[in-house]
Amino acid sequence: METLVVSPSWIGDAVLAHPLLVRLKAGDPGGAIDVLAPAWASAVYGRMPEVRRVIPFPFGHGELKLGERRRFAKALPPYDRAIVLPGSLKSSLVPWFAGIPVRTGWRGEMRYGLLNDLRNLDEQALPLIVERYAALAQPAGEALDRPLPDPRLAVAAARRDATVAKFGLAGDSPVLALAPGAEYGPAKRWPARHFAEVARRQAGMGHRVWLFGSARDAAITAEVGRLAGVEVADLAGRTSLDEAIDLLSLASRVVTNDSGLMHVAAALDRPMAAVFGSSSPAYTPPLSARARIVSLHLDCSPCFKRDCPLGHTNCLEKLDPAQVLAALD
Repeated sequence: METLVVSPSWIGDAVLAHPLLVRLKAGDPGGAIDVLAPAWASAVYGRMPEVRRVIPFPFGHGELKLGERRRFAKALPPYDRAIVLPGSLKSSLVPWFAGIPVRTGWRGEMRYGLLNDLRNLDEQALPLIVERYAALAQPAGEALDRPLPDPRLAVAAARRDATVAKFGLAGDSPVLALAPGAEYGPAKRWPARHFAEVARRQAGMGHRVWLFGSARDAAITAEVGRLAGVEVADLAGRTSLDEAIDLLSLASRVVTNDSGLMHVAAALDRPMAAVFGSSSPAYTPPLSARARIVSLHLDCSPCFKRDCPLGHTNCLEKLDPAQVLAALD
């Protein structure tokens, strides 16, 4: 069977799609799975052996472009089924335009007719997004087969070593990886001074400190480095996602906000302290036995807001670095 999976648009959600792909491959070992995804996602799906190829999705967020989507869909190879992971109407258009016979997904934004295997989500039965994705590999109405495998990303040693050499990084000491950014907003970002304290303490114990993030995180990582007052390798905005994955695989300890890089580090099975503020680990936790969640569990959290509606962000401001260091230990 030829299957097309329509990917979500966030790094973390792409990682969380892996158990679905594992289940699809186990159910049809001779079949092929292609993933329709943003161009950056090849860094994630290219490390999942279940995926035959990643088809770059050429449309930006919010772009409808019905004519262009139809022409794009008509140029796709034939598929027997499509599984649509996002809940938007737009995400359902390409499989429909392509005439894929079976089009599966959860009931979402006015998708009647676009999806012909449209399912009703029981949020209590499937509280985690990874469970909601994986359940689409099974027949409608069937209870999810638990436990799910954890997401995993493969790393090729030769390519990883080439990445280390490219950035002139030494590998003779344990590495503390810090990811102080969070694309969603400030209410998910532990303060830079707290990250800096962790960096200072761990550097004093012999760890090299590597800072990770996108170009949009460069100001935050620069502040962490300045406040830490120790030697750091600030990689924010300098690496591709592929290179960041290779380098994160070498970390002996990781501290991260609830972000895409949190899910990447978990899928690399790195020992990790994951800091949660405005968001909830009940929905998208890091899926690794070596991950520890650190949260104050205040009455006002999780609020799921980009900015603190109360103006204080106490869920993160008052989360002491000692708690994160204890989780790492």
